[in-house]
Order: sequence, then structure tokens, then C-alpha cells
Amino acid sequence: MSVYEGEEAPRLGQQMAKKFALGGLLIVLLTTIAVSSALLLEVHQNVTVFARESTAIPGIENVLDEVPAGDPQTILLLGSDRRFADGKDNPPRSDTIIVVRLDPDKNATAIMSLPRDLKVEVPGAGTRKINEAYHIGGPRLTVRTVRNLLDMPISHVVNVNFGGFSRAVNRLGCVYADIDRRYFNDNSGPGENYAVIDLKAGYQKLCGQDALDYVRFRHEDSDFVRAARQQEFLRQAKEQIGLGKLFGDRGELLKIFGRYTQTDIARDNDAAILGLIKLAYLSSKTPLREIPFPAEDTASGFVEIGPEKLAKTREAFIEVRGREPVVSEKKKAPKKIKATKGLAPGLMLAAREGEDHVLAMDLRLGALGLPVYFPKARLSRGGYVKATSPRSYEIFDRNKNRYRAYRIALSHGENGQFYGVQGTTWKAAPILDNPTDEVRMRKRTYKRYFDGRKIRLIAWETPKAVYWVSNTLSQKLTNKQMMGIARSLQRIGQ
Repeated sequence: MSVYEGEEAPRLGQQMAKKFALGGLLIVLLTTIAVSSALLLEVHQNVTVFARESTAIPGIENVLDEVPAGDPQTILLLGSDRRFADGKDNPPRSDTIIVVRLDPDKNATAIMSLPRDLKVEVPGAGTRKINEAYHIGGPRLTVRTVRNLLDMPISHVVNVNFGGFSRAVNRLGCVYADIDRRYFNDNSGPGENYAVIDLKAGYQKLCGQDALDYVRFRHEDSDFVRAARQQEFLRQAKEQIGLGKLFGDRGELLKIFGRYTQTDIARDNDAAILGLIKLAYLSSKTPLREIPFPAEDTASGFVEIGPEKLAKTREAFIEVRGREPVVSEKKKAPKKIKATKGLAPGLMLAAREGEDHVLAMDLRLGALGLPVYFPKARLSRGGYVKATSPRSYEIFDRNKNRYRAYRIALSHGENGQFYGVQGTTWKAAPILDNPTDEVRMRKRTYKRYFDGRKIRLIAWETPKAVYWVSNTLSQKLTNKQMMGIARSLQRIGQ
């Protein structure tokens, strides 16, 4: 058909675009309905399995806060040797109190541990240690206490019996963890008995009871260090256990979860659970950010925090921010940084001491099948842990491939705080996944791994092996100190 002069030609592009837009919208709506229906059916079946195994928390729905679908949610995690209902004559105290903030818009999932001996007002019971709230009134009273302390809504509560923790870790195939020092106790000495444990320093695979003993260890250190250890283990577990593994084995995991937990979640309707699953899924894509709880030990036996510090901590927890996701998939070249002259404040040169420490354990070049590097610089306080370091050993990946490894452990000088140097021929160790950035300095490319603004680990690679410096559990070393120690690593014999 011709177009006469003065007539406007049909705007086929716009008309077709409208049809495609309407068709696309219809397809999206139909797909959403189908996926939602299938997922709701799957959720209902899984919740039925979970509900059959779990025990309800009496009256918990009366103290939890309803949050609109899609809004951030705060979940309270409680851990103890027994469920509250199991201790009729002597109810347990909560051994672990953790709050988790699910808010994908922040690009990070906030996690914060509350010290068991924290001084708080327990509703109806006066001034107490926070773990006494569980002893007096179980999860229900603990929710009220934590909500009043932090002045924020608590959406859900999960009360975990530690027996389920070890079983779940085994079911998930165990977790590779960076163990900062030797953990040992056999109750052979006088005084209070603690859990028996025997773990050596170094990057290694932790299963079942070993994993539980590690996260619960509280002999020779404080609640603050213990909380940092738990959060570090959770962070490493989260990075190694993908959603595919969780979803593929959901049936057995839900049985374990239900058998060893009490929670309000299974009592929600399917739509509410679907909303929580969506929120958890989105949050799973963001890194865990530990928010320190800056309370202090006092002579009264309480751990205390002032109102101003508490307000700042609450704000940091709610307003947690992760690094913005990288839009471009193109790998950036390492940023070149100029090496500063001299040592970072707090470091000292101790090359002879470091070399003698390594040679005393016969970790010379070739003895392990990998070159051995030691730090020429260390913190001016603390020093080498000579009784149990260095340690040479073998490590196996999930396919049973064997690698050589060694660990040098150093004390920060503060109770329970240790940093260290790790070397291994396992260049694809999970701990090395997802570096925050790379920097080039003095002919080495360093991969840096941040926790917030602090470097928790810094690594560099040679043709034969990979080496890293690990910060203490509470990130006590400054970024300049971490960089200085990494830069000082020198090969034995050079």
C-alpha cells in the first residue's frame, strides 16, 4: 500500500513495541503465578516435615513483631545444651545470643553477638545477666529482653540445641576453617571442667563435634573472643555452603533443624514463609558483616555498655553497609600502591627470631614440598607461640586430593587473640575465594579480604604455593600492620 502525500505512515515500531510489552507482561505474570504456586506447594511440603519434627515455643507469637512483607527482618538466634522445655527442674541458660539482620538493600547481612554476662533489665526480674532471661522465662522472655535492650523489633526467634549443630555440619559436608592457634583441654588440671578439645592451628576441615567444640570453646579466653570465633566460623561456612547444597538436601536438613530447634517460623502461613525465604535468599548473596558489641568487663562480674556506645552499636547494626556490587564483569588490574618507608606503628623487626623459630621445627626449604616463608616483622607485643608453632601437616580437599601446609602462630598479647602465617600448596582453598581487592606492591600482587574496613586476611601466590596472613579473631591488627607483615614475608635461605 502506498502512502499519500500528507498522510502519516503507520508507526509500526511503536505499535509492535506495545504488543510485545503487553505480551511480555502477561508472560511474566503467568510465570510468576506458576512459580509461586509451585514454590508454595514445595514450601508447604517442607514445612510439614519441619513442623512434624519441631517443638513449638509456647506463647512466642505474642512477643514477636510483625513486619510487612519485603521489609528488613531481625532474627534472634539462641543456643544452649538443652531446649528450654527439656529442663523442667533446672532450665538452662542461653549459651549463645546472636541477632541477625536480613536487609538485602544494605549489601551486607549484619550479625552481632551479645555477651552472656551483659548487664540488662529483664522484664519482671530486675537487673540481671542477659543469659538469665532464658533461665527464668525461656526464649519468650529473652525476646522481650533483647528487644528492650536494642529498641528494635524482633521478627523471628530460633532456639537451637547444640546437638543439632554438629549433625547439620556433618550433613553439609563439614566446613574448612582457619584455626588461629592450638585449642586444647582435657580437664586434667584443677578447677572448673570445660568441654574436651584438641585442635591444632592451621587451615583445616572441621566436622561435627570438632566444629561444635571449636565454636563453643571458652577456656582461656573471653565471651568477646568466643563471639568473634562463632561469627568467623559462620562466615566461612556461609561462603562454602551454597544454596544448591542446602536446597538439594533440604529434606534431611529440615528434619535435623526441626528435631533440634524451637522456632516460630514453622507456625507461620505458607505465604509468610515464602516471603521470609525470598528475603533470606536475597540476603544470602550479600557478605556477613560482624558488628562488634563494645561492652566491657567490670569488677561487679557484669559486662556493661554505656548508653552512648549502645546507641552507636544499634545504628551500626541497622545501617550496616557492604561494598557496592561490581557492575562490570571485567577483572580490574591490581591497584599499585607505594610502599611506605619504615614499619607500621606497633610493628618491630624480628627477622632472626622468626627464622630461628621456623628452623627449630625443621621447616627448611624442601622439607615440606613447598617453599617456606616467615615474617621478618611482627607485633612488638606478644610473640611466637613456641610450644605449638610452627606446625607442618597435610590437608585434603573435598575430592581427597592431598596438599602440603604449614602454620606459624603468633600471640597478639591480648587474651585469646592470635594472628598467623599460613602456607599451602592448595592454591584453590575456599578461604581464598572472593577477595575484596588486589594491590601490587614490591613485585607482589596481594589479594586482600576485608571485614568492613578492616583487613581480616591478605594473601599472595607463587608458582608453587599460596601464603596468607590472618588477622586475629577480633581484627586487632591494623590494616597497615597486616600489610607490613605480609610485605615482610621472606623465604628461608634467602
